[in-house]
Amino acid sequence: MACPYFMPTEKFENGSWPHPSRLPLGGGWRGHCTASGHEGATPSEGVLEKFCNLGYAEGCTWAPLIRESDAVRFAVAAPSNSSKQAASGQANSLANSLQLHFVYERSHRPVANGDLEFDLSRAVWVRGHDDPRIQRMAECFLESYLKKKL
Repeated sequence: MACPYFMPTEKFENGSWPHPSRLPLGGGWRGHCTASGHEGATPSEGVLEKFCNLGYAEGCTWAPLIRESDAVRFAVAAPSNSSKQAASGQANSLANSLQLHFVYERSHRPVANGDLEFDLSRAVWVRGHDDPRIQRMAECFLESYLKKKL
């Protein structure tokens, strides 16, 4: 799970994780904090490794005491035909979109969830997220996922 206040900006290739491909966003990322009072601040490498990329916000001193969630997790649903094609009955055997599921967690329990959709053939988000942090994390997760699958 990644911290919900983390805004990833670039790959973090040389972190000290034993298996970077198993990280919540599919690899390590550098970025900045968006938590109140720390907007735009760049965490140290240790904080990036332990909290931003991996941890629950509850362990980070920058996280607000009152918050809706501690972490966000992503998963890819089985590739499928786009919702438009499925609705019109034009399904074919080749998947042209991916659904990403996301879950917000608080105290190690789910508190909210939703779905995003990416059109592979046009390389555009059909259904994105309103929160730019979560959208950017989804983009990072998708980039890592596609790199592994292609």
